Amino acid sequence: MLELNRLMSVQRDTATGSGVASKSEPGAGLIASSTGKRKRSPCEQDGDSDSQAGKIMRSIPDLPEDILSHIHFLLPMCEAARAACLSHAFLRSWRCHPNLIFNKDTIGLNKTYGENFHHKIDRILRNHSGISLKSFEVDYAGTCGFDGTSYFDSWLQIAVKPGIEELTLWLGETRRTYNFPCSVLSDGVQNSLRHLKLRCCALHPTAELGPFRSLTSLRLCRVNIKSEELECLFSNSLGLEHLDLTHCMEIIFLKIPCTLQQLTHLDIFECSSLKVLESKAPNLSSFFHRGFRVNFSRVQTLQIKKLDMQRANFILDARAMLPSIMPNLETLIIESGHEVVDAPMLPSKFLYLKHLRIRLISGSDISRPYDYFSLVSFLEASPSLETLILDVTALRMAHESIFADSELRDMPEHRHGCLKSVKICGFSSAKILVELTCYILKNAVSLECLTLDTIYGPRCYQQDNKFERCIPMADGVLMETPRARVAIRTYIENKVPPTVKLTVLEPCNQCHATGKWRMLLQPGDSISLSF
Repeated sequence: MLELNRLMSVQRDTATGSGVASKSEPGAGLIASSTGKRKRSPCEQDGDSDSQAGKIMRSIPDLPEDILSHIHFLLPMCEAARAACLSHAFLRSWRCHPNLIFNKDTIGLNKTYGENFHHKIDRILRNHSGISLKSFEVDYAGTCGFDGTSYFDSWLQIAVKPGIEELTLWLGETRRTYNFPCSVLSDGVQNSLRHLKLRCCALHPTAELGPFRSLTSLRLCRVNIKSEELECLFSNSLGLEHLDLTHCMEIIFLKIPCTLQQLTHLDIFECSSLKVLESKAPNLSSFFHRGFRVNFSRVQTLQIKKLDMQRANFILDARAMLPSIMPNLETLIIESGHEVVDAPMLPSKFLYLKHLRIRLISGSDISRPYDYFSLVSFLEASPSLETLILDVTALRMAHESIFADSELRDMPEHRHGCLKSVKICGFSSAKILVELTCYILKNAVSLECLTLDTIYGPRCYQQDNKFERCIPMADGVLMETPRARVAIRTYIENKVPPTVKLTVLEPCNQCHATGKWRMLLQPGDSISLSF
């Protein structure tokens, strides 16, 4: 409304040749009322607001069509659709609205939206020409098994036209797999399409499909596509920068050719059939991986700056192998379970490593408690390290408590001049955690903040009117937290320099106050958590 008011004021000034609109001019009452000082009752204000809105709506046709279209295109899709219902002028521009995003929020339905979801999208699309469409997204993942595949072909025929840049078809799992029609990807579409995201469908590209000259991002989740079909897609997508494969079960061999000169990000998550990864992409800088064991000898790793790896017993390999094969590494994230070998002290260095995050997961059947103090090996090998996050996900206290033996091991002198922020999640009264913390306080001369969280995992947060709870905690963890607090007060607080901010986090009163959000496990139970 403010934008409309401004444009109408400019238009009036141009027509009258003056910088001030007279009170008799259309819309002048709106401007006067916005600057007036007289207070009105709520009823008078409401009535005046309706009158002002009516004046604006009556003045809309006076604006040039290109300005109307521009204003309409800047509106979120819901507001743009509502405006089209109220104004014939906006209805014309709606047929060329550049962004169509359909999900339960934009359509206004709850999670189990089913058939109504199909009908609403169908009606909206049939009132849209498909011309000038830049972004088309259907988030269908919440349909709870409802099969709407009969609609998809017609929707794509309307929406996928030359000039489209982003195409997302995020479907839910059903008994019948939707076969994505490669025929909609015409020459004009291939020239403009930059981002393609598909979920729960089949994709079978062939060599005859032709080149995707603008495609930079490809994300496939639960998509039926074979290794050779993916290679065919690579050969036609030489500008690809980001490749994300999640639960693509038909891929056995993943071969990324050297022709993908622009590929910088590779994400592979739980592609359980994948046996061989070979990447000759020369500029790969970020690698995220969850799943099978990677043979890095088949991967060009010299340019990798960020590695996010989940694998059991990876701490030893990371310390021994990564400094030589990834010499430019700046960010290292490791998620490992059931570690059996402590991190060794080695002469090799991570010269450029700035951010290190290690998450160690152990169930209640711990056969050998891991020596967290051995992770000092990573600190001494990383002269540029700035942030350290250690997340200890343990269901019970398996280590010797500091209260059983308070004599700390001799700590080596090794100054860390760059380390500024340290956070330890799952902090307990374990002696080795106290030793590690005291080592950091003694040697990290540039440390600014130290956070000790007595529970593990991410904490609750609220975003976009949605509340996410903390993950459930085992009773053993909640029972240990008072002891952890005493250990911090007794053995750590007096070692914190005045220049360091110490933050101690206890269990969340909102999420962990009742037994509902506790995890009840028996001895021998295991745990598998993902952030």
